[in-house]
Amino acid sequence: MKRIIEGKLYDTKEATAIGESSYSHPGDFDYVSETLYKTANGAYFIAGEGGARSRYSRQVEQNTWSGGSDIRALTREEAFEWAEQHLDSDDVQAEFGDLVVPA
Repeated sequence: MKRIIEGKLYDTKEATAIGESSYSHPGDFDYVSETLYKTANGAYFIAGEGGARSRYSRQVEQNTWSGGSDIRALTREEAFEWAEQHLDSDDVQAEFGDLVVPA
């Protein structure tokens, strides 16, 4: 999947996947699958897809919705927050170790 955002190309085939998270299964209205990526230039983005009741839904007709997919760019801090919520501690620390502090 590719998308240009503010003049920058985000391409899942060229970036490194950091981790992924999913809910439910394809075909379910609430299905969501997201992967956090990092580009060679250090930019973070989420590539995701989902069902008709997910954040990835698209209106196809009046009162008719379908699943869809999208890419959204993230700041490093936003990527860290997403990783904290969706990845295990080892993966978060491997990518964002400098942002993790002892309690």
